[in-house]
Amino acid sequence: MEKPRSLGWWEGVKQLRGELWQELTAAPLTDDGTFRQRVRFVERGVALPAKMVLSLVLLYLLFVSQGFRNLTPLQEDAWNLLRTFYLIYFCVNVGGGIVIWGMDDLSPRLVERVVYILALLDSVFLSGLTALTGGFTSILYWLFPGLILRNAAVIPRADVQIVVNACVTGFYVVAGILYPVLSKAEEELIESTGRGTLLSGSEDPGREPWEALVLRVLMLLLLTACCYALQVLLDRRRREDAEAQEFAVKRQQLQAAGRLAAEIAHQLKNPLGIINNAAYTLQKTVKEGKTITQQISIIREEVMRSDRILTELMGYAQLAEGKVERLVVTEEMDRAVETAFPRGTAFDVKVRRDYGPAIPPLLGQRGHLSEIFVNLLINARDAMGGKGSVFISIRGTPDYEVEVRVRDSGPGIDPAVLPKLFEAYFTTKPTGTGLGLAIVKHNAELYGGFVRVESVLGSGATFIVTLPARSVMRLRR
Repeated sequence: MEKPRSLGWWEGVKQLRGELWQELTAAPLTDDGTFRQRVRFVERGVALPAKMVLSLVLLYLLFVSQGFRNLTPLQEDAWNLLRTFYLIYFCVNVGGGIVIWGMDDLSPRLVERVVYILALLDSVFLSGLTALTGGFTSILYWLFPGLILRNAAVIPRADVQIVVNACVTGFYVVAGILYPVLSKAEEELIESTGRGTLLSGSEDPGREPWEALVLRVLMLLLLTACCYALQVLLDRRRREDAEAQEFAVKRQQLQAAGRLAAEIAHQLKNPLGIINNAAYTLQKTVKEGKTITQQISIIREEVMRSDRILTELMGYAQLAEGKVERLVVTEEMDRAVETAFPRGTAFDVKVRRDYGPAIPPLLGQRGHLSEIFVNLLINARDAMGGKGSVFISIRGTPDYEVEVRVRDSGPGIDPAVLPKLFEAYFTTKPTGTGLGLAIVKHNAELYGGFVRVESVLGSGATFIVTLPARSVMRLRR
């Protein structure tokens, strides 16, 4: 079995830094329901009505109002460019508004991408207005913090949120830099042609103290960081509350299921015992009837089989004594590896682990998860004859699920066997019980998950278990 190599202090620092960054950037991942609530409240309830009013005002100023007269050719080109961009901006917002209004019937990924596009388009359009109305000194600066707050409220993904809000700050800086350049070009054009007037606020461009400009930019960056940090705290608190609620529900379900399993086993084992004793006595009494004796033997065998099933049921899930815990999947897998490949044994198996970042914890009984992992590893070990390589991969999915892959380098699985692979008491091993993979399937489905297998004959097999990080236990049987 492959041993993890020791890290130097510098490698340890880099690893810790990477883990902290992964934890920070993955913290505010929200589920689809929470994302829809945010978009419904912020975009549909606030942003869309505000944009409708603003669009009508801009439509009047750009196409109807006569307030901008006697412009220089440069100013006319700038305003014509702004009008063209405004028409594009207006059409995209109309399309985006239709998507957001009908978001309940659309894919969350489509709605998410539309929100990202609208956020970037709003910042670009606002920057264009800022470049024409004063640059760094424009009153429109105070709309940029509003954009950052809006983006933080509706964009759940940390990396996208930080990039979009950084772009908002960058667009403001670009607008401020362009304004004095355009103003100077206007002055030179007016002096040479004697036609046109300077726009409001452009008589003395660039006189804003640099300290004030730096403070404004720092304010936008600080607001970006604070909004993200606040979102992390709120999302973590919401997750803790959801986990606590789910913890209580699962504990109640487990207790109820435990009482039910114990009652069923108790009620059935007594009559089975009586039938078995009666059949045994009858078999000893009846000597001459060979056919009768065979039938009695069949009765006894089936009774013993039923008794064994009930005994396994009582210890199968151990629901009565079990307790729900917050389980770290990677730690449970490491324990399972030590159980399936204990140190000092003769197994020549190399275990290679690939654990992804930001794997959500699971709520459940440790024994259930341990049975899944141990049975998969033992199955891989036996398939290889105790010699080969096992590859373990654990990832968190965008749907807030945990995907565990266990791949072996064995001979693979016959396609004719695959449909029966997870059936109880079905086995291809000479000494197998046929319960290992059945337990894996049972325990995965108990928490709303599922298991599947991929195999090519001669190239090993891969067992894939998907477990939702948030689920209500499904009581079966």
